[in-house]
Amino acid sequence: MRQRQRRAALAPLVMAALVTAAATACAPPLRDLGPLPPRFTGPPLTADTVVSEMTSVLAAEGVTVKREPSGVLGRCMERLSGRHEPHTVEAAVKAAVARARSEHGWQAGPDTGSETITLKKSNWTVLVGFNGEPAQGIQAPVIVSLMCLDGGASTAPATPTGPAFTPVPAAS
Repeated sequence: MRQRQRRAALAPLVMAALVTAAATACAPPLRDLGPLPPRFTGPPLTADTVVSEMTSVLAAEGVTVKREPSGVLGRCMERLSGRHEPHTVEAAVKAAVARARSEHGWQAGPDTGSETITLKKSNWTVLVGFNGEPAQGIQAPVIVSLMCLDGGASTAPATPTGPAFTPVPAAS
């Protein structure tokens, strides 16, 4: 009876060893490909800098937008919104995107479809969407979403609300 229990206990260990040996023998050796590329290039930009750039390029094309309060603590998101004449809104926004690329160094972002334009710069991604035709007599909405990877905190850093951390010295 004990011998049967020992065999039952050894079986999973033997199987694990065999699977590990087979996987190691069949897998190609890992090559060191060097460090991973950075998630973004250039120094991180602040939210205020990005909002200012995007507001100015849109204003240069006649599109007036206002910065909305973020409202999401600990996240790197901003939103600009405004309204523009419906028959020229798409051309004005596309001209503003071209101006952002040529004058401010923004790059084309990933293609997300015909209804949006995406731009990238440093740690920020800007998404501009085109809504359908607005109702007769109403100006077309313009919404620009700005998102950062990390390091794009606004100029006013958040103050900690909890007690300060005091490390305890290790016992000798």
